[in-house]
Amino acid sequence: MLKGKLDKSKLPSRHVTDGPARAPHRSYLYAMGLSDEEIAQPLVGVATCWNEAAPCNIALNRQAQSVKLGVRAASGTPREFTTITVTDGIAMGHEGMRSSLASREAIADTVELTMRGHCYDALVGLAGCDKSLPGMMMAMVRLNVPSVFIYGGSILPGKVPAGADVPADFATRDLTVQDMFEAVGRHQAGDLSDAALDVLERVACPSAGACGGQFTANTMACVSEAIGLALMNSSGAPAPYESRDQYSVASGEAVMKLLESNIRARDVVTRKSLENAARVVACTGGSTNAGLHLPAIAHEAGIDFDLFDVCDIFRDTPYFVDLKPGGQYVAKDLFEAGGVPVVMKELRKAGLLHEDCITASGETLGEALDKITGEADGRVIHPVATPISKTGGVVGLKGNLAPEGAIVKVAGMDAEQQVFTGPARVFECEEDAFEAVKARSYKEGEVIVIRNEGPAGGPGMREMLATTAALSGQGMGKKVALITDGRFSGATRGFCVGHVGPEAAHGGPIAMLENGDMITIDAIKGEISVALTEEQFAERKAAWPGARKTDYASGALWKYAQLVGSTRLGAVTHPGAKAETHVYMDL
Repeated sequence: MLKGKLDKSKLPSRHVTDGPARAPHRSYLYAMGLSDEEIAQPLVGVATCWNEAAPCNIALNRQAQSVKLGVRAASGTPREFTTITVTDGIAMGHEGMRSSLASREAIADTVELTMRGHCYDALVGLAGCDKSLPGMMMAMVRLNVPSVFIYGGSILPGKVPAGADVPADFATRDLTVQDMFEAVGRHQAGDLSDAALDVLERVACPSAGACGGQFTANTMACVSEAIGLALMNSSGAPAPYESRDQYSVASGEAVMKLLESNIRARDVVTRKSLENAARVVACTGGSTNAGLHLPAIAHEAGIDFDLFDVCDIFRDTPYFVDLKPGGQYVAKDLFEAGGVPVVMKELRKAGLLHEDCITASGETLGEALDKITGEADGRVIHPVATPISKTGGVVGLKGNLAPEGAIVKVAGMDAEQQVFTGPARVFECEEDAFEAVKARSYKEGEVIVIRNEGPAGGPGMREMLATTAALSGQGMGKKVALITDGRFSGATRGFCVGHVGPEAAHGGPIAMLENGDMITIDAIKGEISVALTEEQFAERKAAWPGARKTDYASGALWKYAQLVGSTRLGAVTHPGAKAETHVYMDL
């Protein structure tokens, strides 16, 4: 491509760079040092979620500079901007978690508004923490511009220094933030000293990067490659590795190639590519949050792909990648074993991949995989022919307790652990449940119910990692079950069912439960039910006082609660591509 020679007559940036009427606009561009040549080139948004909130985001700024080098090398003019992030590890276990899922929508909205307001022609998006990944991908699909996604990379595993006085099981493992939440449970149970907790918190997170297990960030990073928005293997290298910069440069070059070929985000994100992404989530034992984010991304493209569709794919996908929290290894280990491309090669061997999907490189997925020489190592990535288990690490559930579905991660659980019947112990919010767990005022064999934590009822659909990790730390993770209309962290383990829909605030069955109701969860059959008749439900519904009032009567969370839809459909806040009457790129 020759500098400045790409025809801009049909690109959005012509509205701010071309013709005598745009002299005021160009004066702003000259004020920032742009040359005539740079103004004549396509303007490419380089969006990052950089901030100083957490290690997940701290390396994004440096990587963005490499993206800009790639855009410039391919005759584009990069324009860097930032958006927000709410980092779940910091927000976890308190009121801050209400902001997490709502931030996904804010990220997508602010990227959209920035791109529209300044008429950028293409987008490279960099994200590092849980909701920022789907939020950035949602913006790409919503705008339908040529787009390339880049993950900021995972954190390095933590190690306890030699001779430190900590329990042996902590001393020998690769540490992640999940271990810290579980250490809190051990500490509350009196099984971990103040001094040992102090040692662990100082070494668990030793570098920049997102949480190292197959939690939500790494799950959605794998999705970015499988869905085709990210270059092959770009999600793998840990954040501190300078080698990440080569992927950033290549991504800047790739978006210019997509622009030249007019390959847009919705050419990449199709029903088939969404199915590929769900396969990769299942076979890696990924986060249940993918059951929320994949439908939301599909919504931006106008594709019907809800929680049930995701779970149908999960059900018949083998689980063969041994990653924390259900397994043994972390993201760095997966990268060293060949990364997502080798995982997808194994899926291809089983006929479980759509190879004709277009990718960020401009190639089909099959063409891109043909270049990958790595093979399953049998340790981190097992051969698909001999999987860890024959069904996916994440399972969908449905029944009279969840007519709109629910979801549970079963990676690492034995078959006998995947069926549970017990009496309900009902809590009206996460704080009440956490206090009960802390005080051990619950019993083995119970099903802990946390309601009023859905997208609208919370508001914000909080994650319950503090509670589930405390249960695990007390050694009760396999002795009780937990269900909620809220969410679980990708780091959650144990028999924990989330996304129960309809949520309590919308009058779902979970709102009608009482202490002692017998609940059965069967992850093998995909069922979740309570021993109540339709008549009993109707009686309780008639006596139901209505949705619990919250303190969020104004501001962003109030707006979110008014707009947010069903969890089954991705908890989205606008009508989506089906209601569009124009496409941004064609204005």
